[in-house]
Amino acid sequence: MTERPLIAPSILSADFARLGEEIRAVSGEGDARADWVHVDVMDAHFVPNLTLGLPVVQSLLKATELPLDCHLMIEDPDRWAIGYAEAGAYNVTVHAEAAGDPIKIAKDLHAAGAKAGLSVKPGTALEDYLEVLKHYDTLLVMSVEPGFGGQSFIAEVLEKARTARRLVDTGHLRLVVEIDGGINADTIEQAAEAGVDCFVAGSAVYGAGDPGAAVAALRAQAARAGTAG
Repeated sequence: MTERPLIAPSILSADFARLGEEIRAVSGEGDARADWVHVDVMDAHFVPNLTLGLPVVQSLLKATELPLDCHLMIEDPDRWAIGYAEAGAYNVTVHAEAAGDPIKIAKDLHAAGAKAGLSVKPGTALEDYLEVLKHYDTLLVMSVEPGFGGQSFIAEVLEKARTARRLVDTGHLRLVVEIDGGINADTIEQAAEAGVDCFVAGSAVYGAGDPGAAVAALRAQAARAGTAG
């Protein structure tokens, strides 16, 4: 596992009219500083919602030094993912269900200077992608159906996290195990016990009065549970 739990606030739950300020709210020091900023890109095709795209990501990159974790819920990531890497995103995640040639995508993202992430929906079997994941830096386990924030956590997906954790711990994979969907004070400990390294949290951070304090509190919970697990 990573040395400490990584917290990646999702700006899907932030005030889109104040994105710069919202990111600064989690850019403090110590445990209150987010590790990554999670950016959900949706195209209204792969998922039924439409959010933001490359121009907004380019603007965000100018507004923060925090690494951007771009989660592409889009059709044809083979064509579009490279642009986010070239813009300077730290980690670019594509969906296994949408990727035509996921190994080539990973190689292209690496060549452009980004980490490569592969995401799987709740109903997608991890076993089908174990060889592909050898080319990736991040596995993003979706614990809700992708497309909308504020959904309830699907605990059954934690078996995928456990499987990935075992494969990382035994040296078969080398990646960060990330989870996204319904992560809050009630669910983060379950995910940490399952071996998750990085926790995407939306409303649990941006629905709090002090987003930085919320980041620190979630990190502390995950650290305790991860040690216990």
